[in-house]
Amino acid sequence: MTEQVHIALALERAGWHPAAWRAQTARPHELTSPVYWRDLLRTADGAGLVLATIEDALSLADRFEPTDGLRRDRVRGRLDAVLLASYLAPLTSRIGLVPTVTTAHPEPFHVATGIQTLDFASRGRAGVRLVAGASAAERANFGRRATGVDALPASGRVEDSPEIAAAFREAGEFADVLARLWDSWLDDAVIRDAESGRYVDADRVHNIDFEGEFFSVTGASIVPRSPQGRPLITVLAHQTVPYRLAAEHADLVFTTPHSADDVAAIRTEVNTAAAVLRSDGRERLRVFADLLVLIEDTADAARQAARRLDDLAGAELASDARIVIGTAGDVVDEIVALAGAGVDGIRLRPARQPADVAAIAEQVVPLARAAGVLRDAGQSGTAGSGTLRSRLQLSRPESRYAREKVAL
Repeated sequence: MTEQVHIALALERAGWHPAAWRAQTARPHELTSPVYWRDLLRTADGAGLVLATIEDALSLADRFEPTDGLRRDRVRGRLDAVLLASYLAPLTSRIGLVPTVTTAHPEPFHVATGIQTLDFASRGRAGVRLVAGASAAERANFGRRATGVDALPASGRVEDSPEIAAAFREAGEFADVLARLWDSWLDDAVIRDAESGRYVDADRVHNIDFEGEFFSVTGASIVPRSPQGRPLITVLAHQTVPYRLAAEHADLVFTTPHSADDVAAIRTEVNTAAAVLRSDGRERLRVFADLLVLIEDTADAARQAARRLDDLAGAELASDARIVIGTAGDVVDEIVALAGAGVDGIRLRPARQPADVAAIAEQVVPLARAAGVLRDAGQSGTAGSGTLRSRLQLSRPESRYAREKVAL
């Protein structure tokens, strides 16, 4: 029997190729238009994709890119991912909406309420992708930190940089605060009893009283508990320290195996970390693999399209994820191999938007369905047809404060 996986989408402005905005099919004048994003998400939603992440950053320069002499041939500027997702929520029906948030500068209280609001707006389809770090360009935009993450260490290992290790500790604390704030209202805290004059039962709203290395948060969320209880927490991880962040705090981790053979080692490391760090009773961490894809009707046409973009960019496309340049069939072959290796899902990064988003929806998904590899392959349903947690076979968690009350 063929193993089945979910298929997700990673959206990044004009696409993941640096020159994607110059492709003939691109819509560079619309990158800040609500219509552009509506079209992308409706296409993905109609195809039955399980979720879409939306990239975000806190500086014009990309991470570790020099801030002096900013290149003018790259897309600069973007819409706020959390606000964009909230706009898209009522315009879609099934797809999970997972904006990216950098943990170094925003306050977890603000992010918690924003994602809870997204969960209400989407009727239970919200998540968040947390990114650790504080680059020089980001720090300059906030003016509150003198030091941060300026470059990867020569070894390439996160644990060899005290600054990066600290950034991941901060991200873990950020995730912990989010979950506590999301739990701070019990499900039955809102009474709405007009006759007695009681709108809320104050005994069912709990201060989180969190004191950590990076954050000190006393109160409860200002938003009642949202449809999923806790929206999904996701992270991208390449090596040991981020794997441990995912194992301890996330519901889903995006990984970057460069072949199906890499999956076993990744799963072993994630599972080993989860056995030590994951709280009792928490569900298994879902593992997705990333692929960057450029899709044409023939492999030769795909290679020619990639070369044209590479020439415009002045360099061959490079990525932390495996790159697949070819036909929809080539992409499905990779999906089948990764599914057989034991991942729960595949997140596809379109090299060009909207062209590769359309190819994923119109060609990859039907082929994956025909191959029997696509999980949850039904067509788009009505609003409220299922939460993101339910589509990923994750249960709705009970508030920790309800458990504590029972224990007393």
